Amino acid sequence: MSSESFSDRSVPSDEHTTRRGFMKGTVAVGAAAMTEPLIAAPSPQEKPIPIIDCHIHLFDGSRPQGAPYVGPGGDSPTTALPADYRKLAVPLGITGAIKVEASPWVEDNLWALQVMQPDDMMLGLVGNLRPEKPDFGELLARHAKNPLFRGIRYGTLWGYDLTKVIEDDVFMKGMRLMVDLDLSLDVANPSVRLLEAVVKLNERLPDLRIVIDHLPRLEPTAANQAAYDNVLNDLHHRTNVFVKLSGLIHRISGKIVKDLEVHRPGLDRLIEVFGDDRILFGSDWPNSDRAAPLEEVVGIAKEYFADKPRELQEKYFWKNALAAYKWKPRKDLRKGVVE
Repeated sequence: MSSESFSDRSVPSDEHTTRRGFMKGTVAVGAAAMTEPLIAAPSPQEKPIPIIDCHIHLFDGSRPQGAPYVGPGGDSPTTALPADYRKLAVPLGITGAIKVEASPWVEDNLWALQVMQPDDMMLGLVGNLRPEKPDFGELLARHAKNPLFRGIRYGTLWGYDLTKVIEDDVFMKGMRLMVDLDLSLDVANPSVRLLEAVVKLNERLPDLRIVIDHLPRLEPTAANQAAYDNVLNDLHHRTNVFVKLSGLIHRISGKIVKDLEVHRPGLDRLIEVFGDDRILFGSDWPNSDRAAPLEEVVGIAKEYFADKPRELQEKYFWKNALAAYKWKPRKDLRKGVVE
């Protein structure tokens, strides 16, 4: 367990410092982090902007029972734990992370909370529970007692299909419980069909915070361009729908593209649609290894925002994460996991 607190951590700078406020490092986060800025007013030597990574994965394929998900394969390790992430992330200016659970095993939500608890860099878990199952209410209420548990993920992956279950009364009852517990819903993987389902869900439950994962990866085709434009126009007005500008480096026509200028028009469009207050940073580590190492994933995001106003940079890299997930300062977390 780290003996340092989240508010005491500091990081040396390195050669990847960018133009506007991205010297490697972090800033103080005290007990008032929910109401007070993490960053003091800009000075002639602007303080570095902290980064909250809203999308990482943790798993341990070396457990006796193994793990149903162990990353993207190839050179990526089959074990990804908080210490592994910390080693890579801290030098890049990342001060906290939200873990998204990919395992369908209910007990792995507890495993994730247990491995995250000792590391104050871990700010929250987006769990994997099934709202259409009869025991969902009990499981959600029990897990939500831990302040690290910030919501669940559901979409059109792992055999789930949000586009169908939003017509199910049991599922919608589960979504209403999410609202009552002030939790958020992540959705993935992006498609026009999924975005249309998000619109329907928001119409029915406007108080539910919804986070669309990896939307930059959705490259519309000539066949669905009009539908894509229409659904984005609709999402523009839905203030409780957030988007992760994650997956910035991704495949286009089968080839991994790292050139920011190729991605810039799409990013400009998404910021125009969602505005300054509903965009989030996420790396998708270690899934991102299949496209680029973490330093390049962070680097392209910094490069894109480098000429943007500091206020917008702060919103993207940490402030909007607080609004979307309502994570708590780690010093306020109790020691228990799930009762």
